[in-house]
Amino acid sequence: MAHPDDLELWAGGTLALHARHAPVIGAVKTHDEVRNAEAAASAQALGIELELRDILDATAVDELIRRYRPEVLITHPVDDVHPDHRAVAAAVLAGLPKAHIHTGCPRRLYTCDSYNSLTLSGPVNAPVIIDITTTFDQKMRALAEHRSQPIDDHFGPMAQNLAALWGGRIGASHAEAFTPVPILGRLPGAAHL
Repeated sequence: MAHPDDLELWAGGTLALHARHAPVIGAVKTHDEVRNAEAAASAQALGIELELRDILDATAVDELIRRYRPEVLITHPVDDVHPDHRAVAAAVLAGLPKAHIHTGCPRRLYTCDSYNSLTLSGPVNAPVIIDITTTFDQKMRALAEHRSQPIDDHFGPMAQNLAALWGGRIGASHAEAFTPVPILGRLPGAAHL
């Protein structure tokens, strides 16, 4: 992800849910000392490991995939409204093929939600919706660790609105949405992460 609060905002409930059953590693670009410390505290609140990287380009993505061999990889939409998000998504798409051929990992690739579920191409079309009702409070506690950011006035309310919107689509109180992306021409065979 591009920013220290992106893991929590776009996939925090899902990451916390998966961390109950398997190791979860979040890779985020480094920022200043304050934001990096917030990211570390937030990762701890989610129950995940954090990898802070000075550079998140195709080479870094390739190296991370080869080292961690993730079953599932989540990144930003390639047409996200934020240019930093688009850059990280492009790096994932550029770094993934060789690593996947070498390791078979990741087996599944997804993009997450975006600001108010809008991309440059229009509304997010996310056929995979994960019920995060049991981890929503954990997600919000993790997001609140980013005290230097406008959490109370901006990101927090947006996270609540998006979780309620996606949750309503599947009959849950809170959910997060993901879009499967083909890896070398193959889509995930499972309807869940």
